[in-house]
Amino acid sequence: MRAYPYPRLSGRVSLRVTSVELKVPGESREPLDAKAFSAVEQVVALGGTERDDWESARLKLSATIPSKATDPDGSWSDVSVVAVLAEGATNARTVVPLESSTESGREWTGSMDVWRADHLNRASLTVHVVARTDGVPGRVIATSQKDWVVDLSARAPKRQRDLDVVEVSFSKGPQWLEPFKGAPWIVDTSGDVAAVHVNTDFEGLTDLLSGTGSAAEGLVRELVLAQMRTDVWTAVFHVAIGDLEIEEDGTPLFSHDWRGEVLREMLPDVMPGRPIEEALGEVHRRRIGAAGWIDLQPRIHFAATQRAQMPKALSITIRGLDRLHQGADA
Repeated sequence: MRAYPYPRLSGRVSLRVTSVELKVPGESREPLDAKAFSAVEQVVALGGTERDDWESARLKLSATIPSKATDPDGSWSDVSVVAVLAEGATNARTVVPLESSTESGREWTGSMDVWRADHLNRASLTVHVVARTDGVPGRVIATSQKDWVVDLSARAPKRQRDLDVVEVSFSKGPQWLEPFKGAPWIVDTSGDVAAVHVNTDFEGLTDLLSGTGSAAEGLVRELVLAQMRTDVWTAVFHVAIGDLEIEEDGTPLFSHDWRGEVLREMLPDVMPGRPIEEALGEVHRRRIGAAGWIDLQPRIHFAATQRAQMPKALSITIRGLDRLHQGADA
């Protein structure tokens, strides 16, 4: 767990997006349907709009902080709340202050403009409580527990993106795939989203994945897709943990892109029972040389199978095959 040399605010800090408006050049802002953002997933999806020429989106924000933040007898003063939108792919960072909207000082509201030209893919939206402590202004005393995701390309507000499958001949396609021509698929983590390149040269695989076969083939298809998802989660975890931003004191930080999302999703299963920041530090120390990195591999594989829903797919396949066998015997 990260230590701070000043008092921190305990309690839950939450952030909500209450509405989204799009701005098209020469026109007034138009509100988006509520389906464009999800309070459950905490995602804003800007890729499903009917207008593809929009230049900015205005997010109306609401934050709730613990009431003791504004306690006159507390360890801090000059309390303010700011929302921060950041994207690692572009190094874009936008900070806007929120205003207190209740006498208790718990509710804060405001708005943020997301400029399309400043962002490429997915940005993380966080809220921080800032105050003067021990005579030092501008110290962060609390942060929202879970970031919102602002996705410029998604058509639906889903936190976990669908598996990106690309069918290609490994022997006749891009040269980098040729050494793997005997493999059924390869996971590529070089882009903004991890992709599975399916080898069309692998006999019967593309037909199986097309979903047009028998009931038995359908069961096998779901199992193969679950294995693909497992491979993806395993690959992106290793990429994310190997590409961390490190502070001067050696403390690893969560990235503000898909790498950070992957680590936040998987670390509770990789290092169960530990606070998320402590888990990140421990896995990082093991990876760079401390003992125990090899011992973590089964935990990483377990976390990947959980995210890929491999146990569920395997159970459905076994039960489905058993029913098919029973039907054949009858």
